[in-house]
Amino acid sequence: MVGDRLITRAFQDGDGAHGAKRRRQIIIAATEAFFANGYGSTTMTSIASKVGGSKTTLWSYFPSKEALFAAVIDDIIETRGEALSVDLPDDEELRPFLARFGAVLMATLLSEPILNLHRLVIGEARRFPHLAELFYERGPRRGKARLADYFARAMHQGRLRQGDPAVAAQQFAALCQAGTYQFAIMNLPIPDREAQVAADIEYAVEAFTRGWALG
Repeated sequence: MVGDRLITRAFQDGDGAHGAKRRRQIIIAATEAFFANGYGSTTMTSIASKVGGSKTTLWSYFPSKEALFAAVIDDIIETRGEALSVDLPDDEELRPFLARFGAVLMATLLSEPILNLHRLVIGEARRFPHLAELFYERGPRRGKARLADYFARAMHQGRLRQGDPAVAAQQFAALCQAGTYQFAIMNLPIPDREAQVAADIEYAVEAFTRGWALG
């Protein structure tokens, strides 16, 4: 996976309570810096200055800016990525499952840290395409793979028509994001956002089941 070899040392160094606390301080400072200034305009020197200490100490935890950015991604996904851990039971009725999963997915995508991360990656993708790959591998690809596995089982059980489960996963995720999310990612005002999201999910479930569900 892109960047994994770069962060191995980052999670080995600085062991113990003090090291964990220091690493956490660095990740928080880096998150604030990346969101405020972008990836390209943020330097390891500026982050070291923000947390207090030398750049040498910072490098002992994170051997590169890319490794630190990967840690920021992992931290945000770990704390806000509920869609990556939501239950996918095979015995739940399809429509209630899709509605529940869609709600969790949208709550994840519309949380401010996840939105800011998406905006940052999109804004830097042309200059730093490897960052987009790094983010996609650690977040969206994992979520879509889990959903695709669920859809593959549903196809095997005869609850969905046969097809490519990865395509089904991409389509359902895209349907959920077709409305409110498009305004949110551009930071546009969304009146009564909760009701709008609920409507988006309802439409997504209806459209998806019309195309994929059997019976």
